[in-house]
Amino acid sequence: MEVTAHIAGWKAHDRSSRYAGFAVVVALHAAAIAALLQFEPARSALSEAMPIMVSLITLQPVVEKPQVLPKPLPVKPRVAAPTPPVRQQIVAAAPTAPEPALAPAPPLPAPVAAVPPPAPAPAIVLPVVPPSFSASYLENPAPVYPPLSRRVGEQGKVMLRVLVSAKGTADTVELRASSGSSRLDDAALESVKHWRFVPARQGDQPVAAWVLVPITFSLKG
Repeated sequence: MEVTAHIAGWKAHDRSSRYAGFAVVVALHAAAIAALLQFEPARSALSEAMPIMVSLITLQPVVEKPQVLPKPLPVKPRVAAPTPPVRQQIVAAAPTAPEPALAPAPPLPAPVAAVPPPAPAPAIVLPVVPPSFSASYLENPAPVYPPLSRRVGEQGKVMLRVLVSAKGTADTVELRASSGSSRLDDAALESVKHWRFVPARQGDQPVAAWVLVPITFSLKG
């Protein structure tokens, strides 16, 4: 048993020694190769000595399998049903009566110019006959001569404007022109206010109108 163990230990030692020596040899060769590769002549020689091997791989063409289509089913031809014959009906056209001749339309009458309506006749304005105060039947008294005016010798003519109504009365009495004496003017106004007049007339109708009444105060005669 001891001899066997010794032999086994020697074998193991010898195997490890060989591995170590092999590794040293490989390392020395690698170092030598690396040193040689540092020199350009050695590197060129190695590249010429070791040709580059290129192998071409030819690709096989892929062959596609043809697709097999299903066979179409046979189509039965359709047989058209026979159409019954069409009876042609003959329709006789009724004779058309001739159209009656139309008489030409009478010409349109010429347009008549519009006649303007007659202008209304102007109203007839009848003249106005002015009032009157000199008729004897009126019995209008003369104005009273103021005594003071007689003594001082006052004379003159007073012009009055009187609006005579349709009834013949004096509605308004105005002094149109003075005699120069207020006493004579007032005497004429006070007297004419009570006079009667023949009213003015327009046709047959009495109308109101204005009239001028002169009153003269004189010491002669």
